[in-house]
Amino acid sequence: MTEITEVPSPFCGIGADDLTISVDGLSLKVLSNGCAVTTPAFEQAITDLKPRVDGKEVSLDYAVGKAAEILEDCRQPVIGGCSTDVNGMRALLSLADRCGGVVDQMNFNAARRNYLTMQDSGWMTTTLAEVKNRCDLLLVFGKDLESFVPRFFERYLWNQESMFLEDTANREVIYLGKAPSGTAQVSPNGKQAQVLTCADADLPEVVAVLRALVKGRKIVSDSVGGIKVSDLQAVAERLQGAKYGVVTWAASSLKYDHAELTVQTVCELIKDINDQGARCSGLPMSGKDGDLTASQVSGWISGYPARINYAKGYPEYDPYLYDTGSMIANGECDALLWVQAFNSSAIPPVTDVPTIVLGRSGMLFDKEPEVYIPLGTPGIDHAGHVYRADSVVAIRLKKLRDSGLPATADVLSEIERGLLI
Repeated sequence: MTEITEVPSPFCGIGADDLTISVDGLSLKVLSNGCAVTTPAFEQAITDLKPRVDGKEVSLDYAVGKAAEILEDCRQPVIGGCSTDVNGMRALLSLADRCGGVVDQMNFNAARRNYLTMQDSGWMTTTLAEVKNRCDLLLVFGKDLESFVPRFFERYLWNQESMFLEDTANREVIYLGKAPSGTAQVSPNGKQAQVLTCADADLPEVVAVLRALVKGRKIVSDSVGGIKVSDLQAVAERLQGAKYGVVTWAASSLKYDHAELTVQTVCELIKDINDQGARCSGLPMSGKDGDLTASQVSGWISGYPARINYAKGYPEYDPYLYDTGSMIANGECDALLWVQAFNSSAIPPVTDVPTIVLGRSGMLFDKEPEVYIPLGTPGIDHAGHVYRADSVVAIRLKKLRDSGLPATADVLSEIERGLLI
């Protein structure tokens, strides 16, 4: 048995890098600093060590050859899931370029709400390090933050040492929209967060009124979405008076039509506060299932986030058209390659087209794919890099055990080498 300290997590989004994990053969156990997200992800047992073709165990070479054979006969394959590390995503884009495929990250419909805002009007965002060292007021918009990233408050708000704050326990926290599910937002001196709740459907109107108040506009109504306008006025004044205010949201929680307009209103509110001489930044929260890593690497290589099509011989971006589910439903693809190295529960959609799955060991399928190759998980079975929630830091992952499971990049590169097209 080996005990490994300072282990970084590829699962939590915030890149917690202080875990202690014991390794006993293929078994892992989180000894300290785990959470509801990271602990089960690290401790998941390996159940599949060999690839399968048509449900029968085969050698890796045979499975790779079969996958290449399927892709070789395709005119429009879709590469979905796209949950891997930096090297895995590089290899995936190379394969897509070679076979003229569509690349679509599984969380893109949520991430699209952020990208459309950034592309249309821009935004002012911060980093986790800045939050840790400067933030004196945190506004959590539309999300139960501690269920999404359980250790966020511990790591970045209630940290004992800060470069520019004398006492981090004096920081203020406001929840607008959803109430917290636990006590992580309670400061070390026992101060509770202010909570103003409303239904998700009312979030667009609530944030629009908050922005109007920041701009000094008169609001005739006494309440909006069940929240008193006077309470929103107090929030506006606290944002305007903060030395370094931060507004955080998770696009995945805004599950209603045209939610990108809500994100845009939040981002414009942040700009308004800065225009008035105060300091405020946004912190969009994501970074799970490799979504940020996929779009970062895709951005370097293609110039676009990870919903692109190489059918024309060059990358073509469309945030709506190249959706995996829609393309399958409309009969627009003739093969599906699903890449998911982190989450064994994230299985591919059921389809009649030939399906190749490069996935984490332990996947249970609604329909057995033509090819299934169990992958090593980055940060467990091999070293690698993934991007954390603020998009600016690539977390350097460690190899913890010798499982013999291949890295995503190696498998995809072998499949590409097997193509004759």
